[in-house]
Amino acid sequence: MNSLEQAEGSQHDLKAFERRLTEYVSCLQPATGRWRMILIVVSVCTTTGAWNWLIDPDTQKVSFFSSLWNHPFFTISCITLIALFFAGIHKRVVAPSIIAARCRTVLAEYNMSCDDTGKLILKPRPHIQ
Repeated sequence: MNSLEQAEGSQHDLKAFERRLTEYVSCLQPATGRWRMILIVVSVCTTTGAWNWLIDPDTQKVSFFSSLWNHPFFTISCITLIALFFAGIHKRVVAPSIIAARCRTVLAEYNMSCDDTGKLILKPRPHIQ
């Protein structure tokens, strides 16, 4: 096998790797978008409930648990937000960027990189003097 055939084989391998990486990252995008929307909605609900809880004059007069019992919207949204974080929503909303960052780490050894969509970036070879 001569060097031209090896170069063509390497080029096909790189294109196949890039295709698979972009496919994988693009498949993660819809789920990531849904998780981001869920996180935004629950965060807004928690913030709104917290505001209502804090401006209520009865909050200072009753015990902590009684005030939570009097504000079920805040209590439920806060518990939901905590449960989402325990379930790993903070990793799911940034999953494509985690994959891209790990690929960049590995590809750096081969003088390559990739963008957030999975497209390969070939860097110029360093000149040895």
